[in-house]
Amino acid sequence: MIMTSAMRSLLLATALLAAAATAALGQAQRDEVIASPTLRANVTVSSDVVRIGDVIDNAGPTAQIAIYRAPDLGTVGTLSTAQVIAALRQHQVIGVDTRELKSITVTRLSRSIDSKDIENQVAQALENRHGLGAAANLSLTFDREVQGLQLDASNTGALQPVAVRFDARSGRFDVTFAIGNDSNVSATKLRFTGSAVETVEAAVLVRGVERNEVLKSSDVVVERRPKAEVGNDGATRDRAVGMQSRRQLRAGQAIRNADLAKPDLVTRDQAVTLIYETAGLYLTLRGKAIEGGTEGDVVNVINLQSKRTVSGVVVGRGQVAVSAPSPRLPAQVETPAPTLAPTRESLPSEKISQARPPLANSPAATSPVALAANDHVPVSRKAE
Repeated sequence: MIMTSAMRSLLLATALLAAAATAALGQAQRDEVIASPTLRANVTVSSDVVRIGDVIDNAGPTAQIAIYRAPDLGTVGTLSTAQVIAALRQHQVIGVDTRELKSITVTRLSRSIDSKDIENQVAQALENRHGLGAAANLSLTFDREVQGLQLDASNTGALQPVAVRFDARSGRFDVTFAIGNDSNVSATKLRFTGSAVETVEAAVLVRGVERNEVLKSSDVVVERRPKAEVGNDGATRDRAVGMQSRRQLRAGQAIRNADLAKPDLVTRDQAVTLIYETAGLYLTLRGKAIEGGTEGDVVNVINLQSKRTVSGVVVGRGQVAVSAPSPRLPAQVETPAPTLAPTRESLPSEKISQARPPLANSPAATSPVALAANDHVPVSRKAE
């Protein structure tokens, strides 16, 4: 009885060991199947080389071995499967499952910076420096044509201006940017040089116009021109259309407010209507303008009925308002009131000295009679 139990225990232990061994062998076989290297159809790299671990899964300890140079930044390359298998065999990587792929693609990651972004960054770096205006009003000319840049994908930092120089006299700029990265290497530096000019929107003539010519809508376009060319007197398109040129202007010229005037509503030798209006009365006559003028100007006009020249105010196209001359009153001549000779009784006693006749040798004998101020006493011819 005892021997039978021991044998049963031994048989059970043997069965358990056999089952465990079988399970371990199956797991090892499954692990071996999972660990089999498999070729990738699409490969993406961020460095300048392609490693074994990039092209196959389950590369094991050989994953960091470089086998190809990566394509240029932002580009895609192609490798045939035969080329990849040959390169792997050189490093004792065999048994690769190719999944019947004929070739694989390799894409090099990068950071793209558009040329327009570069121009905007330079303009913002120069904004409001040394008398320059807003970045949107700056026109930049680079010494070398600015093209889109492809940077290493690790350069994730913003473009930070670290050196900005501008010469207001020559308009030259020199701007350097630094771009930080995820690695511990120094920042990437980008330098741009060229010329900067501040511009403004200006009304520009499409064709040449003569003096006193009225500008039409088709004659004027809006362009950005250097502020130094236009100055602070640049006219807008809305202001220019319908106005009259003060002088001859050439095609392509930026229009200034000083070049414009209100259009003449009356021109020289033009037939006009003379208008006379007063309370309860409205008269019109035919006339001929001797000179031109715009609204509100005073011009001379010949009245064709009376053949006389009159002056009036331009009030509309071909219309001149005249007013009747106000009657002049005759000049009043002021005649002085007659002065009567005062009698002795009418003169104040304090204004005339009633001294006795002086002696012949007295000084008063040769002195005139003393009169008070502002008294008008007639003097006889004899006394004179």
